[in-house]
Amino acid sequence: MNYYEQDPVKRSQQDHTVKVNNRKNLEITGVKEVDSFDNEAFLLETVMGYLIIRGQNLQLKNLDVGEGLVTIKGKVYELSYVDEHHQEKAKGFFSKLFK
Repeated sequence: MNYYEQDPVKRSQQDHTVKVNNRKNLEITGVKEVDSFDNEAFLLETVMGYLIIRGQNLQLKNLDVGEGLVTIKGKVYELSYVDEHHQEKAKGFFSKLFK
């Protein structure tokens, strides 16, 4: 069963939203884990798959694991999702990037 086939009540508990304000502030819900980050990139595991955020002077401003909420400040250049088939590739890429 995939995300879209789930019961709407269960799905609402796992909603995933990304709000971008002026390319400077990101508010992301549905975050399961922050895998890695630095001032140029973040790798987040969300309920909808891995999310890669790239930018400049990125800073983790808020992390609420219980609520699955992450707030990031900095100049955002790119947001991209990695599907299930490429998750290991993304983790490998970031392990090289964050050495």
